[in-house]
Amino acid sequence: MKCRHCAHPLELVFLDLGFAPPSNAYLDAAALHRAESWFPLKLYTCTQCWLVQTEDHAGAHELFAADYAYFSSTSVSWLDHAACYSRDITRRLGLGAHSHVIEVASNDGYLLRNFVQAGISCLGIEPTASTAQAAERLGVPVLREFFGAALGRQLAAQGRSADLVIGNNVFAHVPDINDFTLGLREVLKPGGTVTLEFPHLMRLIEQAQFDTVYHEHYSYLSLGTTMSIFGRAGLRVFDVEELATHGGSLRVYGCHRGDPRVDAPAVAALLATEAAAGLQGAAAYQGFQARADRIKNDLLAFLIEQKRLGHRVAAYGAAAKGNTLLNYAGVRPDLLPYICDAAPSKQGRFTPGGHIPILEPAQLEKRRPDVVLVLPWNLVGEVTQQLGYIRGWGARFYTCVPGMKEA
Repeated sequence: MKCRHCAHPLELVFLDLGFAPPSNAYLDAAALHRAESWFPLKLYTCTQCWLVQTEDHAGAHELFAADYAYFSSTSVSWLDHAACYSRDITRRLGLGAHSHVIEVASNDGYLLRNFVQAGISCLGIEPTASTAQAAERLGVPVLREFFGAALGRQLAAQGRSADLVIGNNVFAHVPDINDFTLGLREVLKPGGTVTLEFPHLMRLIEQAQFDTVYHEHYSYLSLGTTMSIFGRAGLRVFDVEELATHGGSLRVYGCHRGDPRVDAPAVAALLATEAAAGLQGAAAYQGFQARADRIKNDLLAFLIEQKRLGHRVAAYGAAAKGNTLLNYAGVRPDLLPYICDAAPSKQGRFTPGGHIPILEPAQLEKRRPDVVLVLPWNLVGEVTQQLGYIRGWGARFYTCVPGMKEA
């Protein structure tokens, strides 16, 4: 296999999680009686451009199907994050009725709804029908396509170029990252701005966030590698922000290579931080497997001990990261009988691989577990606040990444 950005041969293994089904491939009851697709889940680090990436097995059409179950609007904190970004970027760029905004991977309209309400022309690009329909109900126009250079050129030729192109948690999800970035350049107006948000590889390594590894995440990105990808496509990163979302993310601001805007000091500062963390040397990527295995083993020991003690255990949040963790640990309903989740699209279904039932949150009050394992640890503050009533009967919250602890 060769690097999907620079084509350098890949030899340095970063993480091997064996085989797993796609983490968002939730099952209905009928599907439990059919064969399930499992793919290798293995990451390599390119020792030339330092892009961390999955071994290629699963295609995008297999991973982002029409009944895709992830709806961004389920999280209140994520809706707040999107609303705050929309206000700030509108003010920063002076967007108005004359402007046009495109969001790639617009999901259920969680972000573009803010531009619709502000009277700013916008277009969502979203290949999954389930989320696109939800966005359209909010008045967001949606083009149901996968994005790349060809679509970017087509939109530009139709006079639909953008003053602002947004991509939140999509840059890591594209199998051909060079073609995707070329598409950003093609659809961006002269003087326009691209903003992309994605989990920061440096934070993933620091905090042993191995559960954020799944087939839908083809790439794991640092600022340095992102700048290389942008440069190859004729774009330039001129500013960057570090965000707390998803356990530590970056928001990069891009423009055409010849844009007169001066690079913000934050770019050089973060590049220096990444260099100090060793992200351009093999040592930073070695030993990560052992840290993932320790988390897996500690989780199993915890669940077995809870069962031995006769404690009732539940989980909250049937997130993709939780599915990665549970499948790698081999957790099944005998150790974790059910998971509660606020998303109606997941309720009544079963997790991929482990076939653990997903129930509505009201079941927590009815079943009164002693322990609730919060799988989306990045939302633990929001979850413990919403479900704080479980402490009334003595129940406790736990998370297990980067280590088992009570929340």
